[in-house]
Amino acid sequence: MAPNFDCAFSSLLCEEEEKLSIFDDCFGKVGEFGATAWNHRFYRNSNQNRVELPSEECMGLMVEKEHQHFPNANYLKRLQSGDLDPAARREAIDFIRKVRGHFSFGPLCEYLSINYLDRFLSAYELPKGKAWTMQLLGVACVSLAAKMEETQVPLLLDLQVGECKFVFEARTIQRMELLVLSTLSWKMQAITPFSFVDYFLYKLNDDKIPPRSSVLRSIQLISTTITGIELLEFKPSEIAAAVAISVATVDTEKALSFLTLHVQKERVIKCMHEMSLVGVNNATVPPKSPIGVLDAACLSYKSDEPKSPGTKRRKLNRPCEMEL
Repeated sequence: MAPNFDCAFSSLLCEEEEKLSIFDDCFGKVGEFGATAWNHRFYRNSNQNRVELPSEECMGLMVEKEHQHFPNANYLKRLQSGDLDPAARREAIDFIRKVRGHFSFGPLCEYLSINYLDRFLSAYELPKGKAWTMQLLGVACVSLAAKMEETQVPLLLDLQVGECKFVFEARTIQRMELLVLSTLSWKMQAITPFSFVDYFLYKLNDDKIPPRSSVLRSIQLISTTITGIELLEFKPSEIAAAVAISVATVDTEKALSFLTLHVQKERVIKCMHEMSLVGVNNATVPPKSPIGVLDAACLSYKSDEPKSPGTKRRKLNRPCEMEL
């Protein structure tokens, strides 16, 4: 059945159903941070001897709330069994990464985009046999993430970079955005590994500002492992702890002893193992981002046959073709 977009439009000004007091209390000071926020807090003023980190209470609240921004419990099994197509998911993620590289979006924007993608796919059944729906979903997710995280957001039409199989009109992307928002219950300010990792790095560095190299390696590790389905079973706090331990110059057992207040030792060790496997697999992809991390509606149809320079792509913008 086609979604009721008129109803969605009428509620555009509504707040999220779930109160965001945790973000008001904790992130009002700390913020959900990507590379830019890290660099701002840790390195802009080299004379600072301390940084403001979330309190233990705030960390506990984030750990308590992080499950609210997870895909549904059976999502990983559905991908592993083939009930959901992992290749289609990967193709959408590849598109998101191209957009991120093209516009130099931050790593948090990429993470949010994929988080929205996974949560939507776990809750909404896209129609079978319509390949364009996955690309449209990818465009909508990266657009929403950019609006949440970036200070400068490109036009919807400009987000469709590279050799896209389909090209969507702005109104079509907006309709898909509304479907994503309603499916995710407007819970878009997700808790991510970036919410935890600088705190963990700080703790593993004797409560001192961590080296810049550790911060950048942390960003790189999160970014290069985010696409694999293996890590979908782990919480953001567990991923952040595994990343912090992997880049820190502290013995693993000693590091785990510092972090067990917020994460389970066995889960972090398992996450570190999975991250090492995914990292090896991704190592063959040549990095193109500034920090050496990332690859570089109605619709138009692109044939598999070579196109001549004058070939125009066909737009299919009739409502009957856009029903999801």
